[in-house]
Amino acid sequence: MSDFSLIKEDTKSRMEKTIETLKADFGSLRAGRAHISLLDGIMVEAYGSMTPLSQVGTISVPDARTLSVSVWDRGLAKAVEKAIMESDLGLNPSSDGQLIRIPIPPLSEERRRELSKVAGKYAEASKVAVRNIRRDALDDVKKLKKDNLISEDDEKKYENEVQKLTDDATKKIDELLAQKEKDILQV
Repeated sequence: MSDFSLIKEDTKSRMEKTIETLKADFGSLRAGRAHISLLDGIMVEAYGSMTPLSQVGTISVPDARTLSVSVWDRGLAKAVEKAIMESDLGLNPSSDGQLIRIPIPPLSEERRRELSKVAGKYAEASKVAVRNIRRDALDDVKKLKKDNLISEDDEKKYENEVQKLTDDATKKIDELLAQKEKDILQV
C-alpha cells in the first residue's frame, strides 16, 4: 500500500466522521416532531455526578408531539425534570411518579428561522473542518514530493483526488443542510 493510499484513507475517514458529527448535531435540532435524539445532550445530576439522560431512564415517543422518560430510580425523577426544564430546548415536562411526559410545542415561525440559522452554523463548522482535513492531506502530499517519494505528476494527481474527496464531502454537507432546513421550515 502506497503512502498516498494511507493519506487518502485517513482523509476519507476523517471527512466521513465530520459528516456523522453533523448528522448528530442536526438530530439535536428540533424540527417540530418528537424524536428521542432531542434529549441526547441533556445531562442529569445523578448520584453525585452529571450523567446523560439516556443512562437514568428509558426515552420513548408515544406520539408525534410527545416524548416520555421512564426513570429507573424514582428518586431521580425531580432531577430529570429539572434538567429538561433548564435545557435550552424550551420544553416543559410534567412528572407522574417515575414517568415524565414532555409535550413538544409547535414551533413558531421565528423559532424555525433561528433553528435554521443554527443548522447553517453547524454546516459551516463542518465545512471548515473538511477544509482543515484537506489542508492536512495536501501538506502530507507536499511532504511526499519534498522527500522525493513521488513525482510532480503524481503530486498533481493526488492533490486532485484530495480535492475530489473535499468536494464530495462539501456536497453531502450542503445536501444534509438543505434537508434539515426543509424539515425545520415545514409547518
